[in-house]
Amino acid sequence: MAGVSQPPDVDAVHAANLAFYAAFESRDLDALAAVWEHSDRVTVVHPGWPILRGWGRVLASFEAICANTGFMQFVLTDERVTVEGTTAWVTCEENLLQSISSREGANDLGELSGARVIATNVFVRHADGWRMVHHQGSPAPTGMPDEGDPV
Repeated sequence: MAGVSQPPDVDAVHAANLAFYAAFESRDLDALAAVWEHSDRVTVVHPGWPILRGWGRVLASFEAICANTGFMQFVLTDERVTVEGTTAWVTCEENLLQSISSREGANDLGELSGARVIATNVFVRHADGWRMVHHQGSPAPTGMPDEGDPV
């Protein structure tokens, strides 16, 4: 999306999406909370987790991930932003490099591992900007054709 002129809402949603990943990557719970709507309607599905509903459960899931992850780096590819009125969604591939801490709250790096996750992030417009109401990450299939490849 760099260098391409986009409608203001698309740019704002793209910025909100990047803020989500920057906060998650840095394990900054205050910055992460600033991206989300704090309501009962928010949901999250982390890879391999059940659906979690409500801001309290969503925040607790990020607290657990951040407390047990020594390092995270996201490289986003194939980002697509769609805006329809007061709702927007972003689909992307999260190319993730991470290390699980050896103990809760540790900052050690441990062994690094990579993962590719297909994500959908849904935002709603508020008076002060776009807020996330849903994040879902699913493990990327292996051996499947990419979009545009013949099936």
